[in-house]
Amino acid sequence: MPRKLPKPIPHVLYHKDGSLWGRGQKRDETMVGYWEWFRKDGTKMRSGSFDDAGEQIGEWTTYDKTGAVYKVTRVKAKPPARN
Repeated sequence: MPRKLPKPIPHVLYHKDGSLWGRGQKRDETMVGYWEWFRKDGTKMRSGSFDDAGEQIGEWTTYDKTGAVYKVTRVKAKPPARN
C-alpha cells in the first residue's frame, strides 16, 4: 500500500525589506502545488506548479515589470528513473 503523504501547508517567503517574495505550499521542506513569486514592488514575477517530489511541472508563466504575461513555458515531466 502506498504511503500517505502529509497534507501540504501554506508557506510565505519575504524579501529582506519585508515585502512578499513568494507564496505557495510546502510538504515538509518541499515546495508542492501552485506557487507565485513577486518583485519588491509587488508585481508578480513568475508562477507555476510543483509535483509531490518538488519538481516543476506544467505551464510556468513569467510576467513583465507591469505584471503582464511575458512568456509561458511548458515544463516536460521527467521520465521515471531506471533501476
